[in-house]
Amino acid sequence: MIVRLSKCALLLAVAFFFTLVVFNNTTDYNSNYQFVHHVLSMDTTFPGNHGMWRSLPYPGLQTTFYAGIISWETVIGALSWWGAIRLLRNLQSPSAVFQQAKSISIAGLTLGCLLWFVAFISVGGEWFLMWQSKTWNGQDAAFRMFTVLSLILIYTSAPEHE
Repeated sequence: MIVRLSKCALLLAVAFFFTLVVFNNTTDYNSNYQFVHHVLSMDTTFPGNHGMWRSLPYPGLQTTFYAGIISWETVIGALSWWGAIRLLRNLQSPSAVFQQAKSISIAGLTLGCLLWFVAFISVGGEWFLMWQSKTWNGQDAAFRMFTVLSLILIYTSAPEHE
């Protein structure tokens, strides 16, 4: 039972985290928008780099990117809450039922891993060369979040031994 409860607690922590992220991104929109703006504009990358043709200095596209990120985070948060509640409702269920109840949580955690790996590490870090910026480099934070969510995904996915 303690393993099942620990999985629920970690999923609730993920749900809470993404709720706070969405709250912050919507109530203090401009702070994180500035991050998106500078990464997409590539205005703090190495001078004279040959990747500047990739920059998107257009506010409309930057707003669309940022809205997409917030929407993605919202879905992750909702799936995490829903998944944790499903697991809590099935705490006493047989293993096969509890394992099946994990599907929503696994979907949410997978989307979280993809957000940090694809959107931030791959697109932001490599396509928009975020790694070149001393000021607007979020790769360490993205790696940290990808790692945390990956570990919780692996742990949650594993069957419990009765």
